[in-house]
Amino acid sequence: MIHLHDKTFEPFISSEEIDFAIKNMAKQMDDDFFDEVPVFIGVLNGAFMVMSDLMKHYRGMCEVSFVKMASYEGTESTNEVKQLIGLSQDLEGRTVVVVEDIVDTGNTVEELKAIFKQKKVKHLKIATLFFKPEAYKKDIKIDYIGIRIPNKFIVGYGLDYDGFGRNLPDIYQLAQ
Repeated sequence: MIHLHDKTFEPFISSEEIDFAIKNMAKQMDDDFFDEVPVFIGVLNGAFMVMSDLMKHYRGMCEVSFVKMASYEGTESTNEVKQLIGLSQDLEGRTVVVVEDIVDTGNTVEELKAIFKQKKVKHLKIATLFFKPEAYKKDIKIDYIGIRIPNKFIVGYGLDYDGFGRNLPDIYQLAQ
């Protein structure tokens, strides 16, 4: 058990399971992008660990960039996505892979899809380490999913509770 602020979290997913999922995602991407140079775009702050490990296992040529979006306050989604830091590079005609730490409601994915449509990308692919199918409310395909999880609040491996827990190598879920 760990304690962050006023909440207690219990072990949920080990770093070994995370590593296995990321290696599988990288292998799928290697196969899909063998003949092109995609631009991987990590969504900060949460995806920094996913991007780091994913790029260590991706074998093809690629470019890497980041955007910063926000939609959480405490343990609840605000259901309103705010773009904080945008992209500066030209992505027209490029294949873009958005890398998320977690997809739950899909609000951030929907906002990113709209942003990249305006940038006239050739293909937009969505990758997420964690996916909550019970919470997902959008009709946008998630192309690469590391681990499907129940609709529980989690921390660790880049995910936080009010700024704490991002550095944990394992995933913890909110204790009952």
